Amino acid sequence: MAASSSALERPSQPYLPTTMSNDIQKIELEYTAAGTTCKGYLALPAGTSAPAPGVLVLHEWWGCDDYARARADQLAGLGYAALAADMYGDGQRADHPEAAGALMTELMGDQAALSARFDAARETLSSRPEVDGSRIAAAGYCMGGGIALEMARAGAPLAAVVSFHGALETTSPAAAGAVQARLLVCTGAADPFVPTDHVDGLRSEMDAAGARCEIVAYPDVVHAFTNPGATARGERFGLPLRYDEGADLDSWARMAALLTEVF
Repeated sequence: MAASSSALERPSQPYLPTTMSNDIQKIELEYTAAGTTCKGYLALPAGTSAPAPGVLVLHEWWGCDDYARARADQLAGLGYAALAADMYGDGQRADHPEAAGALMTELMGDQAALSARFDAARETLSSRPEVDGSRIAAAGYCMGGGIALEMARAGAPLAAVVSFHGALETTSPAAAGAVQARLLVCTGAADPFVPTDHVDGLRSEMDAAGARCEIVAYPDVVHAFTNPGATARGERFGLPLRYDEGADLDSWARMAALLTEVF
């Protein structure tokens, strides 16, 4: 039976984990996916004597930028080996929604390339000597959140998948028993890109699949709420993007708690 739930009230005192460390290793990392060179970023916790669990960080439609890398740094500060994966290949990034949309459309329209790049990133992370390859999770933002859920639906060997303001619809719903990962889906209840019927559809899908899925919908919160740069971008391009500190801190804390539990 799926453990699917929705939290519609934000805790009055959101928090960040208190065990973070700034003493981490930062590595520019190239790897290959079906002939494409990918330029990722690996953040490793310092001073650990045993291999650490790994977390893949899947970027927004802007590409593997400083924001994705900062999230990898934060995860390393919690004791995880975090790889900010390059899902576009060749380190491609975009500064304008039209360019970002073109990159995203090309990637999402090629399922073979999408799966190959995800698998290459997962294998690159899990094969590192600093990483316990049997304990891997994925956390995705916007486009990356949708990709993470698609990989979970396909049965990727992941302990947990977390989607932050990601797309929830799919043309390939999860089959019964297919989802191996624990799922945490954090979304804005006022996000026009992820309306209520998409949230309800995901809940029904995961219930039918028997997946363990928690859905958290934050009232009055719109798209890209975890990214401090979202508000300025939204104003610049006329898009419904806005940072929300409370939702950001609470969703991060929920992810940290889930990772502690599964690892």
